[in-house]
Amino acid sequence: MKIDYAKEKEEIEAAYTDLINAIKVDLNNDDLKFIRKAFDVAVDAHKEMRRKSGEPYIFHPIAVAKICAEEIGLGATSIACALLHDTVEDTDITLDDIEAMFGIKSRKIIDGLTKMYGIFDLSKSAQAENFRKMLLTIPEDIRVILIKLADRLHNMRTLGSMRKDKQLKIASETSFLYAPLAHRLGLYGIKSALEDLSLKYTHPEEYYDIEQKLEKSKEVRERFIQKFSLPIREALDKHKIKYSIKGRPKSIHSIWNKIHNKKVSFEEIYDVFAIRIIIDTEKELEKTECWKTYSLVTDFYRPNPDRLRDWVSHPKQNGYESLHTTVMSPTGKWVEVQIRTVRMDEIAEKGLAAHWKYKGSNDEASGFDQWISQIRELIENKDSDALDFIDDFKLNLFSDEIYIFTPNGELKTLPTNATALDFAFEVHTEVGAKCIGAKVNQKLVPLSYQLKSGDQVEILTSKKQKPKKDWLNYVVTSKAKSKIKSSLKEAEKLIAQDGKEILQRKLNSLKVDFNEPNLKELLKLYDFSEHSNLYVQIAKGKIDLSKIKSIVQKGGKLKHGSVSLTIKETFETLYKKVAGKKEELIIGNSNDQLDYKLAPCCHPIPGDDVFGFITISDGIKIHRTNCPNAKQLRANYAYRIINAAWKGKEKEEAFLTGVKFSGMDNVGLVNQITSFISKEKSVNMKSISFESEGGMFEGKIMLYVDDKQHLYNIISHLKKFEGIEKVVRIEV
Repeated sequence: MKIDYAKEKEEIEAAYTDLINAIKVDLNNDDLKFIRKAFDVAVDAHKEMRRKSGEPYIFHPIAVAKICAEEIGLGATSIACALLHDTVEDTDITLDDIEAMFGIKSRKIIDGLTKMYGIFDLSKSAQAENFRKMLLTIPEDIRVILIKLADRLHNMRTLGSMRKDKQLKIASETSFLYAPLAHRLGLYGIKSALEDLSLKYTHPEEYYDIEQKLEKSKEVRERFIQKFSLPIREALDKHKIKYSIKGRPKSIHSIWNKIHNKKVSFEEIYDVFAIRIIIDTEKELEKTECWKTYSLVTDFYRPNPDRLRDWVSHPKQNGYESLHTTVMSPTGKWVEVQIRTVRMDEIAEKGLAAHWKYKGSNDEASGFDQWISQIRELIENKDSDALDFIDDFKLNLFSDEIYIFTPNGELKTLPTNATALDFAFEVHTEVGAKCIGAKVNQKLVPLSYQLKSGDQVEILTSKKQKPKKDWLNYVVTSKAKSKIKSSLKEAEKLIAQDGKEILQRKLNSLKVDFNEPNLKELLKLYDFSEHSNLYVQIAKGKIDLSKIKSIVQKGGKLKHGSVSLTIKETFETLYKKVAGKKEELIIGNSNDQLDYKLAPCCHPIPGDDVFGFITISDGIKIHRTNCPNAKQLRANYAYRIINAAWKGKEKEEAFLTGVKFSGMDNVGLVNQITSFISKEKSVNMKSISFESEGGMFEGKIMLYVDDKQHLYNIISHLKKFEGIEKVVRIEV
């Protein structure tokens, strides 16, 4: 097909004009010239490049810049860097060129946006390393993260043109890492969009089912909102309060989450939508006006006292401010009502960018500033494993918050379920490390005591105290976990040094050289993948060093012949064997030279969409694409994923799976179910369990089936039994 370059040039210029019109902040002529220069450089640099969809590549950076301008509210430097974000990685332009044309700030931002190349250690996660590198820029320039989120959002919006395995990898990565980060930065609109788009590709059937149900109920919902809000509007008008009212459904991902976590149907979710009342008032009157509005709402509708959330008096750490209450409507439906001001609403939607816009020079340290300070502390531990770093970082991204007071009345914000030990580390790292106990509201409590909002806490310390391994079970904050791990690693280094010296003395007595080839043989002998782990176990007296004598060769050499490869070497051999393999791993194909096992976490059966995952020590594991662990595996280790598919059956083979069912506890029902299963052709039961309480029962059966269709035939038969209300396949 012939490309119309003149038409494309017009479309590119139109997209640029659209970008400029979308900018929400005030820009002067110099700012606009700066953005135009970045646009011209990007257009020229990407002129030969096209996206998977076939369109000119430049549309992607323009779209990313537009998200930065319109949906996040960023300024000229960010917009220019968004236009240039792929130039250093994908074109001949260098960071030096960027600095010469656009200055040092732009260079630092583009550098932060440029991905790391290569995989340095096959057993580690390249994606985690990339994500960590990006997070390292937070204390220096938060704009790197904001542009990266815009980049990710546009990639998700255009994911349809990618291969299915790529879609799953990118969608998993997005919901596992990027959506929680958007949430933490207060970018609720972007967080919801990322989650919904991820769900669209990881669970398409459920996504479209919820989308259709929301669409079908749209008119009924709008009529209900009008009727519900009418008396509130009249009262607000009477009290001369300036306001606007919006009704909004929960995001598709949020509804899906409730369906799965609470095991309810779409129809059973009582708060599918919320009413938002946005008040236009002066900053000094905000709190008064919000509570006044709350009082007016509860004059008409009875509130649920357990569902009041006051983030006006105590904003969340990401700057979020709002009053939330859930009230009973005249039709018997619970409705969530959110009350906030125009300023609060902009911060809720635009997050960090809006927070900076409203922040005064004399403001006290905000939640954002405290959070950035915590990130700075977390990344000081440069030698920590990238995956540990990500795990620690993710710990508090989605958690609710509690408010704790020091003995002097100072307020500290911690995540829900935080303990006395978390509080000690929040006060100071040294206080945490020396903590031996605490007093909560003047009563002595252990380190593991879970705190509640409003508690006043005094920490007790001792100079002799040191962090212990079991402390990791007592803490939930990333700061505490990071500091404890760092302290334990330092202690372990000293132990490892002792073990190394013990080993050196042993090898000297056997006249064996202490060198790398001999150490490799010792790793094989004792089945370790790293020297440090071996040294620690030697120091602890858990290694029988007398075994070394049996593998001593002439000339001070060691040779262990019974195990040819260490675990890590076995993994690397397998990885090299399948890396770059374009065809699928065919499950059940005797001609395929690759060994595999079916993962016990999700029990895949023929007919399921599946993939292979190269494990460190247990070969290739076959997982279902909707396995609970799939998102994390695809997000962190995409390069170890192999496409897999089932072959047509040649021999009789049964696969383990399970079903859960519940209903009314009718007499003889259990006997009917077991009788049906045992009579069903080709079905063997591995286990069966039932629990009955108050006239209701729940049951679980693990059984062997031929394939997915066979399983669903059994499920549809079970649903016909009188008394059974729900039958589902066991997901975990």
